[in-house]
Amino acid sequence: MWLAVLSTVCLLPGCLALPLPGDTKDMSQAQDYLRRFYSSNSKAKDVNDFEVKLKKMQKFFHLPITGILNSHVIEIMQKPRCGVPDVAEYSLFPESPKWTSKVVTYRITSYTRDMSPVVVNQLVAKAFEMWSKEIPLRFKRIRWGVADIMIGFARGAHGDAYPFDGPGHILAHAFAPGPGLGGDAHFDKDEFWTDGSKIGINFLFAATHEFGHSLGLGHSSDPNAVMFPTYGNGDPQDFRLSQDDIEGIQKLYGNTHCFK
Repeated sequence: MWLAVLSTVCLLPGCLALPLPGDTKDMSQAQDYLRRFYSSNSKAKDVNDFEVKLKKMQKFFHLPITGILNSHVIEIMQKPRCGVPDVAEYSLFPESPKWTSKVVTYRITSYTRDMSPVVVNQLVAKAFEMWSKEIPLRFKRIRWGVADIMIGFARGAHGDAYPFDGPGHILAHAFAPGPGLGGDAHFDKDEFWTDGSKIGINFLFAATHEFGHSLGLGHSSDPNAVMFPTYGNGDPQDFRLSQDDIEGIQKLYGNTHCFK
């Protein structure tokens, strides 16, 4: 449910999933969404492939599994979200990845103009702390060199084959533990990032989610979980890991309290 079986950011399906009259743009966006976030091992014709992927999405989001594209499904597809797939065969996410060292290093290589570097540093540390409270893993910031987790803000194409799309929709993505890009977390510079004091994308919310991927977690289908794929604009004062998040991360790394 939580573990990444992947490494993290369709043609017309026939009569049961025809686009709404005149909504060819919605159909095109739906095809792109399903192609990016859901995969199918089906070798059936493309007409059925769309329906197979749509049913996977509906199952993930606890919707009626009809294979029919409707306005509610489209609304979910248009929400801001993480760029890591929910269900896919993703080459950069090996099965059940995790860090083997008890100390994981991170480095912030670039910043956003929306917040001061000091604030970004504080929020990154706070996001890591939320995870470290639950597992026997410590995070150490380094200021130069190559860290286990490289963190940065970028726009458009930025060197990892998963370009950002400008303001809205894809907010960030991260890669599961491993060499090279493994563990790295990237945030779209075209979003307006905040510390919660202004209207915008709460960086702490997004960073905590992406660092979950950096530690080896996939997306959760629990809408209350930090690892739920779509962005939730909740109360910053009440922001915390859900039981689902805690159980997932402890399944990978164990319980902090067992090591005290």
